[in-house]
Amino acid sequence: MNPSCHLLALSAYVPDTVLTNNDLAKVVDTNDEWIVTRTGIKQRHRLDDGDNASDLGLRAARKALADAGMDAKELTHVVGATCTPDVLSPSVACIIAGQLGAERVMAFDISAACSGFLYGLSICSALLAQNPQAKILFVCTEALTRRVNWADRSTCVLFGDAATACIVSNAPSEGMARVEDVVCHSDGVQRDLIVVGGGTRSRYGLGDPVAEDFFVTMQGRETYKHAVRNMVHVCEEVLSRNGLTGADVDLLVPHQANMRIIEAVGSRLDMTGKRVFTNVDKYGNTSSASIPLALAEARAEGRIRPGSRVLMTAFGAGLTWGAALLRF
Repeated sequence: MNPSCHLLALSAYVPDTVLTNNDLAKVVDTNDEWIVTRTGIKQRHRLDDGDNASDLGLRAARKALADAGMDAKELTHVVGATCTPDVLSPSVACIIAGQLGAERVMAFDISAACSGFLYGLSICSALLAQNPQAKILFVCTEALTRRVNWADRSTCVLFGDAATACIVSNAPSEGMARVEDVVCHSDGVQRDLIVVGGGTRSRYGLGDPVAEDFFVTMQGRETYKHAVRNMVHVCEEVLSRNGLTGADVDLLVPHQANMRIIEAVGSRLDMTGKRVFTNVDKYGNTSSASIPLALAEARAEGRIRPGSRVLMTAFGAGLTWGAALLRF
């Protein structure tokens, strides 16, 4: 890992509209107790009808640039992470770069679902190794409520909308956190465990009704087993290769998908209670935006202070998973 990969700013944006479990109980056969018991989620945010993923990302990006004291024209790269883009092409990154007035930047999206933030950190580090003068805007933005089947209670209760943005550069004196290491993996053999539909496999003609293959589908039980096992293993891997143990970590910030998964991962890593940050109850699963949204809240609440070492881990469709260490 290039030791000169630093986060200069980190911002988050969530839509104003809140959907509580009781709201969902009006449209699908569920109730608050059923959802909380199985997921820990009490509410989630939903974007407005006039907004798309790029609009959420743009708001987060503008705040990140302002916090870093940077003009969009200084950017060299815009990287987007999303599994719910406005359109298949152009990329969300290109749309945001154009709206910001960034000039001739390299702009592209990555598709690693809930592991998008970790995959993106790895890619940003590689870009900085190639060009140490790079100034990168990295946006994670998701409009997942546009891709859930509101008649499927096993999935529609899980997801919410949010966006985050960070400025990444090789400027340690200006940085708020250093990326110490990132490890990312995948297993395409298990690709059908989690699928976000709507691509070219969904073959519709003009006027055809949308079918179930347009929406998010998930094999919950198998997903749980793979998620817990792989997140634990990759956390152990990243700690081991840096000569660390769980005792050297101040805070675990896992992907906020399901409280049962979070608790199982924390327990197996011997990191529980206040050593684990959670906000899944307020936002549900916001995919690539999940970890950076949690990081932003943890900092705002004083759970992350100067000198804190934070271990992050995620698991998502692909299957993809990873872990990373940040030193603030």
